[in-house]
Amino acid sequence: MELKQLRSFAAVVRYGSFTRAAENTYLSQPTISTHIRALEEELNTQLLLRDTKNLQVTPRGQELYECACRMLELQDNLLQRWRQSDQHIIQLGASTIPSAYILPEVLPRYGKENPGSYFVVHQSDSRQVIEEVAGGLFDVGMSGMPCQEESIRCEPFFRDRMVLITPVSRRFLAMQSQGEQALAELLREPIILREPGSGSQKSADRFLAQMGLRETELRVTARVNDQESIKNLVSGGLGVSIVSEKAVRDFVAEKRLLAFPLPPGSAERDLYLLLPRHASADSLRFCSFVRQFYGASQPAE
Repeated sequence: MELKQLRSFAAVVRYGSFTRAAENTYLSQPTISTHIRALEEELNTQLLLRDTKNLQVTPRGQELYECACRMLELQDNLLQRWRQSDQHIIQLGASTIPSAYILPEVLPRYGKENPGSYFVVHQSDSRQVIEEVAGGLFDVGMSGMPCQEESIRCEPFFRDRMVLITPVSRRFLAMQSQGEQALAELLREPIILREPGSGSQKSADRFLAQMGLRETELRVTARVNDQESIKNLVSGGLGVSIVSEKAVRDFVAEKRLLAFPLPPGSAERDLYLLLPRHASADSLRFCSFVRQFYGASQPAE
């Protein structure tokens, strides 16, 4: 089984015909047919049902197509990284908090010290960032949750704090003097949560467990993955939320939100650098800079 055969097969499935597959791969139609026939002979199964008018993918053909797409994507990304290696381009995946509040601090400083380095930043939730680093699609990841993948080196680099935020009102201002006692009452308010794949939501779940609450007992009014949207929705009175203190520092300073500290043991969480075991020199250099920037200790070997 050769990658060129898989690429021809994937093109036939994608475009729905041998003719269009040949046009889009710049191969002749007989070559496409030869590749498909070689795959069917090697795998001893029929991948496509075809007549003069119709083309259908068999169940095993669909299974092979999904695997082929993943393999071809890995090949394309590998070749792209190799082409970019001389240009020092780093594919960086970051979850919401690092993407919005860490990278704007780090990248300008790093760029001044390393003018030949460039970044392509991909934002996703923490779970997806971990999967893409493990899959070889990202050179470096920044995540709000730790990673247990053996193929990834996971290093904490920044200690974040979670806070409960509310709109600004006389009632909530009066509750600020109550300290932690106000939290139980605040959790009876309508609340905006993050999606389950979010590191911030994992931290919120730990706090709720410490308070003896299940998510089903909350008045969840919305699930929103964008941190800026959550800040604006809370400021506008839709409900309360549990978010990163770093993310809301500007709104609190501008008196657009109130922030209630969470109790010790549930307030702190780490942000993590994710590196493949065989990381490039550029990726290692960048991660070393990030650790020094935030005063994180060097990882143990």
